[in-house]
Order: sequence, then structure tokens, then C-alpha cells
Amino acid sequence: MELDLIGLPVDAGAGRRGCALGAGALRVAGLEAALAGLGHAVTDRGDLRPLPSDAAHPNPAIHDLRECAGWIAAAHAQDFGDGVPVVLGGDHLMAAGSVPAMAARAARRGRPLHVLWLDAHSDFHDLASTESGNLHGTPAAYFTGQPGFDAFPALPAAVDGGDVTMLGLRSVDPAERARLRAAGVVVHDMRAIDEDGVRAPVAAALDRARAAGADLHVSFDVDFLDPAIAPAVGTTVPGGATFREAHLVMEMLCDSGLVTSLDVAELNPMLDERGRTATLLVDLVASLFGKTVLDRPT
Repeated sequence: MELDLIGLPVDAGAGRRGCALGAGALRVAGLEAALAGLGHAVTDRGDLRPLPSDAAHPNPAIHDLRECAGWIAAAHAQDFGDGVPVVLGGDHLMAAGSVPAMAARAARRGRPLHVLWLDAHSDFHDLASTESGNLHGTPAAYFTGQPGFDAFPALPAAVDGGDVTMLGLRSVDPAERARLRAAGVVVHDMRAIDEDGVRAPVAAALDRARAAGADLHVSFDVDFLDPAIAPAVGTTVPGGATFREAHLVMEMLCDSGLVTSLDVAELNPMLDERGRTATLLVDLVASLFGKTVLDRPT
């Protein structure tokens, strides 16, 4: 594959700074070499920079709105080309930029975009409902075209809520629950994984994308993982995916051949322990792009 590494080092959407260093930490941990070692043509296209913005909103809790809107606009304006973008965050606000850009690219190809959202949180607040003011809690509501985002850049393309599968949720606010149901988002929380395992929901999401002839964007938040194995995130929630569950997800995505773009969000190396979260993420991304223990017939 032709893989393009693109940094989107936003940390204005989070409650604590540090995610701006995440893209650099993944580079230092050897992501490019790991992917090139699998036979891919890897190009590091550097980091995006936010565009100027005069965005405003009456919710006094919101912080850094103009900077957040500038990052979103920068991603929308980026030419992601014909390869497979691997977008390195940055807090999960990055998905407000990357996902609409990928939806627009899919539309130019005459295809819908399906999204696999791997996260402890649904990020389905709007600008009025957020009480923390942390805008990394809003991107999924925004890119599915929910109301309440006049202060954000206009969507180049939206994703239908029914084309979004969320896996691993375990921290969802009451205001978000009703919106998720109304939008038709397919949700598999950690209880569903406990009861049925991780294979069935991932297979179902892949089957839907395949049947629709869709591009598939994977948006991976570090807090999808259990903090015992991935401490470098500012929004830790106990009870996340295990090492093997996460690798199985990535291996299934690789086997499907459907993934056309990837986010890696919320890595905060200021909270890491000797780089072990960054190293784990490099290993997981490598699994998505073909790293195996043994060759297997597919």
C-alpha cells in the first residue's frame, strides 16, 4: 500500500495539554520504519497547521474554540490524495477534520464512508450540551451532521449515523445516549464485548461496509484500550480492551482489505511510562497493515 503519515497535532480540544506531542511520539517510536518493514511505501507528509478562525459560541464553558475550528478547517482543506492516510493526533477533535475530509474523498469516488469508532467515549455532544467545554467530546456528533455546530466549519461531507459503528464505549453522558439512538449509530459497549467477544461486532461492521461498497475509516482513540496497558491518555476509563482484543480488531481489519484511512488519537506522551503506550500503538497499527505472527490463508 501507499501509506501517508500526516500529523494533526491538536490538543486544544482536550482538558489537559500534551496530545500535540502524540504525532512526534509515534514517529520516535518507529511507526514509519515498522510500516515500511511490512513492504508498504510510506511517506511522512509532516504536520498540518491550524487556519485562522473567528468562531464564537455563547456557551461560556467552551475553551479554545477558534483554535479548534482552525484545526478542523485545516484538515478539511488538506489534499489526502489516493493513498491510505494515517492521521496522527492529537486529541480526538482531529476526527472532526479527518472524517469529513475522508467522507468527501469517498463521495468523489462515488462511495459512502463507513466509520469504525474505537473509543471509551461516544464524543456525541454538541457545542451547547458540553459542560466541560472540551471539544474533543463533539466530533462524532459533528461529522454525522447533528445540529448545533454553526460555529464549526461547514461540513464538506457528512456521514450517515447508521454508517457509524462504535466499539468499546464505557463512558457516555445521558445527553449523548438519546442523540446516539436518534442518529441510528450502531453501538457495542464493553458489556457487549464482555458477553459476546470482540469478533462478532467487528465482523458485522465489516460486513455492512463491504455490502455498501464503502470506504472504511477507523478512528482509534488510545482510551479504547485498558489504561493498565495504555496509560498515556488524559481520559482514562477502567475496563477497556485488552492487548489481545485490540490486536484481534486490527488483524480482522487487515484481513478485510477494506480500511482506506486511519486516525490515531489522544496519545499524550507526557503521561506515558517510558514510551510503552506509543510502542504499543505502533505495534497495533502495524497489525492493521499486515504484521502477523504466522502467515495465514485468507
